[in-house]
Amino acid sequence: MRHAEVKQRVPSLGEAPGSLLPVGEQKLPSSSLALVEFGPQQLSENRFDSIAAGLAYQPEQPVLWLNVYGLHDPAVMQAIGERFQLHPLVQEDILNNRQRPKLEDYGDYLFIATRVFDFPKNGGRLSYDQMYLVVGENFVLSFQERPTGVFEPVRERLRNPHSVLRSKGADYLAYSLLDAIIDDYFGVLSQFTEHVERTDQLLLHGREQGVLNKVQRLKHDCLKLRRSILPLREMLLTMTRGEFSLIRQETQVYLRDAYDHTMHVIESLEMSREMVADMLDLYLSTQSHRLNLQMRVLTVFSMIFMPLTLIAGIYGMNFENMPELHWHYGYFGVLGLMAAIAGGLIWLFWKRNWI
Repeated sequence: MRHAEVKQRVPSLGEAPGSLLPVGEQKLPSSSLALVEFGPQQLSENRFDSIAAGLAYQPEQPVLWLNVYGLHDPAVMQAIGERFQLHPLVQEDILNNRQRPKLEDYGDYLFIATRVFDFPKNGGRLSYDQMYLVVGENFVLSFQERPTGVFEPVRERLRNPHSVLRSKGADYLAYSLLDAIIDDYFGVLSQFTEHVERTDQLLLHGREQGVLNKVQRLKHDCLKLRRSILPLREMLLTMTRGEFSLIRQETQVYLRDAYDHTMHVIESLEMSREMVADMLDLYLSTQSHRLNLQMRVLTVFSMIFMPLTLIAGIYGMNFENMPELHWHYGYFGVLGLMAAIAGGLIWLFWKRNWI
């Protein structure tokens, strides 16, 4: 997933709660709306490039699903908020694409904040897109920074006239959207695991050029995934406890299944996390072992030359009473002794596999 235009916005200090100020990257030049309304017998899909046309449309089916692309226009957010009576704090959160995953109950509707991730095929950094869901009695609002394709399987199921989704309510649609997000996590985690295994192979084959940077990047990516998946698990667990009147008991069964899927994702992520930690330990151990080998080689050569240096130092002293100085073969004898000592030490170190 790539975007052509990026505008970075930062929050302003001192703003009143509920102020509609976009925070983060602008990933689309303008906002657009995709409306799906359905019932057991009929399905209607519409797309609007203007907020006025979308909000002027009068739905005719029991369940409405409005998807908004682009989270940067306060006017669009305010108009949708007035149409569906969203709290100003909810509107403020939706305009912030750095919001942490959470679930909030506003009585007439539930507000869900979550994220979807993407691994570029060229091996770039892990990126994420913020997603929000507002679940009401007979409507679901979904907000995305840009089209990601995550909800496309849900649309395909709605287009099937025999789909169970067509005969269910807004709570089941919300479950289906959350389930699609969890399924996307499986794909992202599979790509993440491939990155981990590829880096592990580079480390095992001794190709350590830049491996430490890759391991550190994987470690940071793993933390990003955990910070999003763990709150999603708690969110689903809360929704299965029957505390919300908007979620029917029959939907809670499906939410429990989604909770189980989230546990599988977390278990797989923990395995990858342990692999990354082991790779970091292996890298440091390899560096330490390599340094030890280099120090051992240097020590061996130092030990070989130490006795030779001692002998050369003795015969370099200026004393008259040194009988070997007047021996005809003294020079050759000393060289032979030095060669014998060096050869003996080399043989000894070779026998001990030090060199």
